[in-house]
Amino acid sequence: MASKSQAEFGLTTATIRAILSADTEATGRADQIAQRLGQAIRLGLILDGEQLPSESELSRRLGVAPVTLREALATLRERGLVVTRRGRAGGTLAHMPVEDDPAGPPPRLQEFSMQDISDLSDHRRAISGMAARLAAERALPEEIEDLRTQIERLTAAATPGDRRRADAQLNLEIAAAAQSTRLTHEEQQFRVEIGDLLWQPLDGDELAATIQSRADLVDAIARGDAERARALAEECILADTRRLLQLRIDLYGERS
Repeated sequence: MASKSQAEFGLTTATIRAILSADTEATGRADQIAQRLGQAIRLGLILDGEQLPSESELSRRLGVAPVTLREALATLRERGLVVTRRGRAGGTLAHMPVEDDPAGPPPRLQEFSMQDISDLSDHRRAISGMAARLAAERALPEEIEDLRTQIERLTAAATPGDRRRADAQLNLEIAAAAQSTRLTHEEQQFRVEIGDLLWQPLDGDELAATIQSRADLVDAIARGDAERARALAEECILADTRRLLQLRIDLYGERS
């Protein structure tokens, strides 16, 4: 369950933008909200144990009718992604699925060829690099503070899963600070596609350097140094990619 100190993380502006950024044509509105809220919970953008706003408040913030939200929440309950408690202290709480082996190699890694990983890296550099550059140009003071808070959360994270979720929200916050719904959506889609492969067990100097690279990126955004922010974002992605490629080679060999 989320502690009191964690309560500031969760349904932030970035999370709401990410939830609302999907196409509205593919599925019904209730299904779409259920899908997006479910993704936000799995990515840790809404924390395990976090109490959601009341149905009336959440439907207002998401811009949907209360009946639509109730349908979406019913779907999430069936999937085990939210639980509802009755009574004065009750409400609807997010429920994070248990990871099978958070310390072991990601079971999906074998699905990605070496070329797949490289192509995803190129795509992510284009998206996240531009988001960082625009965030440096456009971020509001309160958004800079949100980014620094996410760095604190990342630094305090104790497991690969916690780091992965903290890093996901940091990158969503950067895209949101770029004032771009499309970039926020692209960043979220990337996290859904490959996010569980990132932040595999790191320790010592490598872990410290990886966290510091994110802190340096936020510092560049705070200074308004757009080109430096973009370069640092791309360097972070290249380092992630090198680790992921090496892990795949170690586990499955060099065949694509």
